[in-house]
Amino acid sequence: MLTIGVTGGIGSGKSTVTKFLQELGAPIIDADKVGHAIYAPDGPAYSDVIAAFGPEILASDGAIDRRKLGPIVFADASALKRLNSIVHPKMFARMGEMIKHLRASGERNPIVVEAAILIEANWQALFNEIWLVIASKERVVERIERDRGLKPEQTEARIRAQLSDEERQKHSTLVIINNGTIEQLREKITKLWRDALARN
Repeated sequence: MLTIGVTGGIGSGKSTVTKFLQELGAPIIDADKVGHAIYAPDGPAYSDVIAAFGPEILASDGAIDRRKLGPIVFADASALKRLNSIVHPKMFARMGEMIKHLRASGERNPIVVEAAILIEANWQALFNEIWLVIASKERVVERIERDRGLKPEQTEARIRAQLSDEERQKHSTLVIINNGTIEQLREKITKLWRDALARN
């Protein structure tokens, strides 16, 4: 039974790829949603994050306020590293449990996990295959500015802050180039899914 990690940089189209895979029958685990659950007051990282960064990161309802935590960790590489060392292993464990649970409940299709930071967080051990979605810089910039309303300098900063596609490719099983139309991408993903089912 295959477990596939889908990753890629901002604006690459990885969420669209995941959406198509879901439509084709893949159960999806969204690492972002897992991250939110990890930070929640009943989540496994909650008390460790408060112990590391202090009660001033809390909102009035007692939840961790990411808008307060963000400036602390993005202004200081060692603070970000500290946060990641708390959160990433807990996310890895939670996703592993979710995959196990899906298999135990009789899921036969390949399971897909969408995770932008899959490689940076060192989660490769969860997957049989890693599918990397990439696009040309022009396409990425165009998508980010259109979909997220960012200014060119903000877009540039976001792109610079992430792992390069070259680095990601070293860890990937296959690369999906997404420079064409949405229909072309859908066609590509449908074929890849059929091939994955044959390998499953």
